[in-house]
Amino acid sequence: MPKEYRTIQEVAGPLMMVRGVEGVTYNELGEIELSNGEKRRCKVLEVNGTNAMVQLFENSAGINLDSSKVRFLGRSMELGVSEDMLGRVFDGIGRPIDGKPEILPEERRDINGLPMNPAARVYPAEFIQTGISAIDGLNTLVRGQKLPIFSASGLPHAQLAAQIAKQAKVRGSNEKFAVVFAAMGITFEESNFFVNSFKESGAIDRTVMFVNLANDPAVERISTPRMALTAAEYLAFEKEMHVLVILTDITNYADALREVSAARKEVAARRGYPGYMYTDFAQIYERAGRQTGKNGSITMIPILSMPEDDKTHPIPDLTGYITEGQIILSRDLYRKGLQPPINVLPSLSRLKDKGIGEGKTRGDHANTMNQLFAAYARGKDAKELMTILGEAALTEIDLKYAEFADKFEEKYVSQGYDTDRSIEETLDIGWDLLRILPRSELKRISDKWLDEYYEKK
Repeated sequence: MPKEYRTIQEVAGPLMMVRGVEGVTYNELGEIELSNGEKRRCKVLEVNGTNAMVQLFENSAGINLDSSKVRFLGRSMELGVSEDMLGRVFDGIGRPIDGKPEILPEERRDINGLPMNPAARVYPAEFIQTGISAIDGLNTLVRGQKLPIFSASGLPHAQLAAQIAKQAKVRGSNEKFAVVFAAMGITFEESNFFVNSFKESGAIDRTVMFVNLANDPAVERISTPRMALTAAEYLAFEKEMHVLVILTDITNYADALREVSAARKEVAARRGYPGYMYTDFAQIYERAGRQTGKNGSITMIPILSMPEDDKTHPIPDLTGYITEGQIILSRDLYRKGLQPPINVLPSLSRLKDKGIGEGKTRGDHANTMNQLFAAYARGKDAKELMTILGEAALTEIDLKYAEFADKFEEKYVSQGYDTDRSIEETLDIGWDLLRILPRSELKRISDKWLDEYYEKK
């Protein structure tokens, strides 16, 4: 039986100091029992001699310093995992919130996980089809990759996240595919949108959802992605599933980290965020990947809204260092009515070359991808020139490129949130657009593919 302490010294916001403790360790879970028998949970943040500073999961209202008792449970936070989690919705600390009973866990796992041995990692190489042309065709997602989406406030990253969760699949195999979806600091309305969207499409049956609402405690927000990744590791490496983890919104997570850090009176670093934010992000992002000897994999799409649309802000900046690329949503394209408003030129998937080509997507993929990037970039330049100097100043070929840029945005990038395109459809749309340009302009595509696809009307 855990030892009980009646030595609460002070309560300051979400923090509480307990004196005279023995054998208590960092990150250990605790339980506070109020005088009326109500129990609340807490976690050890710091141990200094015989004093322990703990963080409350619920609010501190009603905690009486004299009559409340604290007991430490001798373990860190755990999640009970089982295949029955699929199709269920949990809160940020793993309690069911879908009105169904608790699951019967096959095992309980520490939510902090273990770092993956770099020597045991397998290099990501297999294509994952999201059904979204701007990602599949130009910034391809590969199994085991970490590919964040950089958004901004007011942009439709929630719709894009839901679309990827509904449509993503591993092609050409009967291997089991699951989605683990973790939402941090979102509104009740957004939470409803995700749950209903998954239910309508039937994707809920292969999805585990962890939802932390904006009015839930900050410390719960910090545990939400760790809960999600613990579930993902179990499904991927024990049940051999291919798991896509979607985390939204990392900015809310970082703000919770800053809130807890400020409550502990730590010295702040850039923009008030704690100096260890990079390490903290790495502990989350690096849990994605593939392991030697295991068929399963964890692919991760963290979504973050860049404060003030600034990609040099610490949150996108540090995320960019740890992950393999980024998909950037554009406010200008959103105003034009593009759905989704993905700006393909600054977007990047560093592993796209590994997941495309014969046997994975199609032999012409690499050539057409390079040509589409080049033609769109030149088309954008031609349009800028047209704005400054007028249409008469452009050569005939520049006008063709300007037309290409418009059609590319309208037909390739903008496809709506309900359209699921196969990679073949995406590549064929690319060829339709490239036919706007004369064959002599397509210098990045070999004659073999031009003969096979360009001439095919």
